[in-house]
Amino acid sequence: MNEATKAPKISFYDYIVVGGGAAGIPLATTLSENYSVLLLESGGSPYDNPDVTHASNFGNYFFDSSPTSPAELFMSEDGVGNARPRVLGGGTSINAGLYTRDCDKFHKEAKLTDEKLVNASYEFVENVMVFEPDVGEWQSAWKDALVDAGLTPDNGFTYDYLPGTKVAGITFDKQGQRHTAADLMKYANPLGLSVYLYATVSKILFTTKGRTTPRAYAVVFEDAYGNKHRAYLKGDQNDEIILSAGPLGSPQLLMLSGIGPQDQLDALQIKVVLNQPLVGQGMADNPLNLIFVPSPIPVKQSTVQVVGTLVGSQIEPISAINVVLGSPSDYQGFSYENGGFILLKIDDPISSGELKLRSSNPIDCPSVKFNYFSEPEDVKKCVDGMSTVLKATESKALSKFKYPNMTAQDILDLTVKLPMNLPVHANTSSSLEQFCKDTVRTVWQFHGGCQIGKVVDDDYKVIGVDALRVIDGSTLINAPANLIMLGSSIHGRIMRERDRSTRGEPLPPL
Repeated sequence: MNEATKAPKISFYDYIVVGGGAAGIPLATTLSENYSVLLLESGGSPYDNPDVTHASNFGNYFFDSSPTSPAELFMSEDGVGNARPRVLGGGTSINAGLYTRDCDKFHKEAKLTDEKLVNASYEFVENVMVFEPDVGEWQSAWKDALVDAGLTPDNGFTYDYLPGTKVAGITFDKQGQRHTAADLMKYANPLGLSVYLYATVSKILFTTKGRTTPRAYAVVFEDAYGNKHRAYLKGDQNDEIILSAGPLGSPQLLMLSGIGPQDQLDALQIKVVLNQPLVGQGMADNPLNLIFVPSPIPVKQSTVQVVGTLVGSQIEPISAINVVLGSPSDYQGFSYENGGFILLKIDDPISSGELKLRSSNPIDCPSVKFNYFSEPEDVKKCVDGMSTVLKATESKALSKFKYPNMTAQDILDLTVKLPMNLPVHANTSSSLEQFCKDTVRTVWQFHGGCQIGKVVDDDYKVIGVDALRVIDGSTLINAPANLIMLGSSIHGRIMRERDRSTRGEPLPPL
């Protein structure tokens, strides 16, 4: 790894990958086995920041609004605070460390039809950065409480996505050290992979000379001093630029490069390469709601280890961590260090919105609206899930970690007085429907903007141009549990395509 200030002004590669996150790193790593690859990351290294590397410091970076923070904070047009990763490793460097495989439904939506390749991709990740957690007494009590509340069967420890309750994999080892997608670069060919940090890509360049469709051939990026660099594809017909800049970065960069809704591009005087009105559409975020359950006895700190899965949502306990970023007085005589938050994450939300450019400056975060809970079905998922959470709080299994006279209503009343993004209405704690809408937060699983079948085809190639793919969460209809697997799976498809092209064979049907 080097900072982009050390990058040559002009360079040439077989593949250029924009974004060193959960999808970009495994893709760049595996491609480097046989080809020259450039990986450009707008943030820094995860290895020199103790807030990133150790579980006990989880979430500290959400207080950091500096330009070098590993979490770039932004506010959606819904009024909900959010963050996107700005660090090598992407979301794996700042998330809560939960690991699970995806369900078959997601594999089908993502057009991942080769079961053998999918399983190999999961194993590629699990061998390096996934561990079985040491489940403490508090997490264990919550696992039993979820089973008592009807989330059966008890699946024990498993990576698989299953209905019921389980102990999941985590990306923190026994010493509490975080392992990220950046660790997968141990498999890279050091002669084939060049990695530059603090590299801000401002534009993809296209040529139409002698062509019926535009072809991507280079990217322009800036280093921390504002110096411009150009990286070109070498020129083989199979060379490609791959965007893995995330659900905000990839649609933003397409638009900055001239691929997007013409009215937005014209308004910012961006030359139109391809009028594609679906870029930036279908933006969704998995809504998060939570409750705070104080404990009369000390609780060991833990990120998510136990997961309860029901139709439409997942329940994830987390303890002794200031999840809401509140001050001591916000806890109304209690303390986050003595207690835990129970997170309810809505899966496959129907509610969606759009992303728009604010300016032609790649540093400016685009405008995005998710329209949380605008669809009644999403509200119902939240009400059903929260009812199960509250039922679990009354389980005998939790008696040691809950004040005996504290009712479910008391817990709701306490929770709604914690710092919230949105205005809280008078009936928030008496109506679960209102509670879901007023207390909505993010679980940092926003997706869409370059959706498969609309902006990219089933092979993740951008429709209407050549030599350009998007491989990240922006392509997905629903947020995956495992973006890392996506990157390594698509590598196999790219290699098969290149091999057949080299031999002059037609590509097989999907």
